[in-house]
Amino acid sequence: MVTGAAGGIGEGLAERFHAEGARVVLADVQSAGVAAVAERLNAARPDSALAVAADLGTEEGNRHLVEVAEQAFGPIDLFFANAGVGIGRGLDSPESEWDLAFDVNVHAHRWAAKYLVPGWVARGEGYFCSTASAAGLLSQIGSAPYSLTKHAAVAFAEWLSITYGDAGVRVSCLCPQGVNTAMLRAGDDPTAGISSSVVRSAGRVLEPSEVAEVAVQTIRAETFLILPHPEVLTYLQRKTGDYDRWLAGMRKLQARMLAGN
Repeated sequence: MVTGAAGGIGEGLAERFHAEGARVVLADVQSAGVAAVAERLNAARPDSALAVAADLGTEEGNRHLVEVAEQAFGPIDLFFANAGVGIGRGLDSPESEWDLAFDVNVHAHRWAAKYLVPGWVARGEGYFCSTASAAGLLSQIGSAPYSLTKHAAVAFAEWLSITYGDAGVRVSCLCPQGVNTAMLRAGDDPTAGISSSVVRSAGRVLEPSEVAEVAVQTIRAETFLILPHPEVLTYLQRKTGDYDRWLAGMRKLQARMLAGN
C-alpha cells in the first residue's frame, strides 16, 4: 500500500513495487489522479492495482483504507505512509495549517499503524515505511509546521521500530532532500509553502523513480533510514557532533537565502 500515490514520490514507489511483482493499493485524496495511476498499472498486469480515494488526514480515512485493501488483496505486507503536505511559514502560520500539517504528516502515520500493527504482531511480520524528509533529521529553513511535523514523523518511526521490532514489525523512514514533485515546484510561489530555492540549495533534485529505487534497495536490506541523498547522513553526523556549530551554520544559510530573495 502506498499513500499519496496520485503523483510524485508515491506514484514512483507504487510503480517500482508493481514492477517487483507486488499487488498495490494506491491511496490519495486526489481521486482522479490515483485512479489514473492504478489504471496504467492494471493495463500492464490486470487486477494488480486498486485505487482508493481517501482523506488520510482523518482516522476514519486510514481505517477505511486498511479495511478496503485487506478485503481486496488480503493481509497487507508493506504499508508506505507517503502522503504529506508542505505548508506553513513561521509563528504566524494559521492554526488551520498547523492542524493540517500534523494530521497528514504525523497523525496519518499513527492512525495507519493503529489498524495495521496488531495484525502484523499476530502474524509475526509486517513492514511499515513512512516518508519524512531530510528536514526531519535536520531542519527546514522557513516553515515551522513542516520542520516540526517531519521531525515528529521520524520520531514515530523510531518508536515503532523500538517498540515492535522484536515482534517482527520492520520499519524504514524515507528522508530525502529535493525531489522533483508538485510540492517542490509549488514552492516557486511564495504563498504556496516551502520554497523550492531553499530545497535546491541543499543538494541535487532527484526524480521520484530514483527515490523509489533507493527505497526498494533499503527495504531489501531492512535498514531504517532511506537516504536517496546520502550526504544527509554526513549533515546529520555534523549536527550531532557539534550542535551549536551546526545551528550557527544553519543561521548563516538562512541569511544567504534571505539575501538571495
